[in-house]
Amino acid sequence: MDYSLLPKVDQILLAVEKVPSMGDGYSRTVLAEAAREAIQNLREQISSGLSYTREELFDIAISSTLLIYDRKLRPSLRRVINATGVVLHTNLGRSLLAKEAAEAVGDIADKYCNLEIDLESGKRSSRYDHLRELLCALTGAEDAMAVNNNAAAVLLTLDTLTRGGEAIVSRGQLVEIGGSFRIPDIMVKSGTSLVEVGTTNKTHLSDYVNSINENTAALLQVHPSNFTMCGFVEEVGTSDLTKLAHENNIPMIYDLGSGCLYPFVEKAVGSEPLPKQLIGEGVDVLTFSGDKLLGGPQAGIIVGKKKYIDMIKKNPLTRALRIDKFTVAALEATLRIYRDGREQECIPTVSMLTASINELREKGKELYRLLADRAGAVSLYEVKLIEGVSLVGGGSLPGVELPTFILEIIPKRKKTTDLLADLRAGDPALLGYIHEDKALFDVRTITCDELKITAEAIIASV
Repeated sequence: MDYSLLPKVDQILLAVEKVPSMGDGYSRTVLAEAAREAIQNLREQISSGLSYTREELFDIAISSTLLIYDRKLRPSLRRVINATGVVLHTNLGRSLLAKEAAEAVGDIADKYCNLEIDLESGKRSSRYDHLRELLCALTGAEDAMAVNNNAAAVLLTLDTLTRGGEAIVSRGQLVEIGGSFRIPDIMVKSGTSLVEVGTTNKTHLSDYVNSINENTAALLQVHPSNFTMCGFVEEVGTSDLTKLAHENNIPMIYDLGSGCLYPFVEKAVGSEPLPKQLIGEGVDVLTFSGDKLLGGPQAGIIVGKKKYIDMIKKNPLTRALRIDKFTVAALEATLRIYRDGREQECIPTVSMLTASINELREKGKELYRLLADRAGAVSLYEVKLIEGVSLVGGGSLPGVELPTFILEIIPKRKKTTDLLADLRAGDPALLGYIHEDKALFDVRTITCDELKITAEAIIASV
């Protein structure tokens, strides 16, 4: 193991800086880091028994340095084209913001804004003022606020209203909401004692009645937004629970989970209840997500009776869980779209979930044409347009399968796994999936503007 043959960092820098593609605007600091990493990689190869001449080591070091340098300059968080068909793909950031929401963020990103100042009076105000009127109009609630996600909304609500007391919840609603976070764990963190009633599949009103005592602080209902139970099952209706809570002078808290403001049920997409419906049934505090079915930024929305929302706002945890100006801007813009009745047209999540089969067929045909018409393509891959199903994802509308069209690619010169790996390494990255050794690309989650980019990426990678 002769490490003396390894080139020095300054030698590599002198050689690499002469490469025409480097230009004048390169970062010497990052380039030096890349060179050191390239040398270390070669050192490890020599340690493993590989043998090179001095000239070979120098050439490998230069090419490796250039590759590492390019990788270091590329942002870690970058754009991805989602061809998986999973609309609310948690690993890909869930909802796409409406253009108006993205523009709203851009308008205040590098400028000052009136986040917590009343421009009319000149006095300090609340960041929740920008959202309250819209949320109340859309849900029928007396008051509203938002924190950084729905788990935080549930934690904050319980910590405020049930700390030191008991919250009664059906055993069949003790869900895990993702990432190993569970409703019982959140309740423990909030200082609330969990009282489970009923069985996994059946809970009756009498189970709640028999469990209420002087320590009961609230009734909690958790909507099964990420799972379904069928068969011999029964849960108590929200209106019945609300009546029972109010008879005992305790609040009825409802964790809706995903939550939506668009009536997907009218499009035969699941059966998600609307916040306005639940508030109308008397729910005192309702929590739901902003970045799932609603189609906005990540947020936990809390709506309900003013006396309870006022208490929640005064909780010291509220400051730790509060949303920033970017979320306020994006959420306000998203809510305005709902207020104006333009959500199916303007909010990508709603558009994707309600896309007609004819729309998807036309998108599929266009992508097929872009791939099939390419000269010489027949020698590189086989392509078919097939019918399939898309999933909602993000722990939303479980069991719902949406008919779609999928491009099926069979590469002839490389493995399917290698093709997908190369597509993930592209800029933008393209994510499809494999089934029976075929690469599949679902057009539901590919925007019209991305069809040509998708075709070009596949053609360049096969």
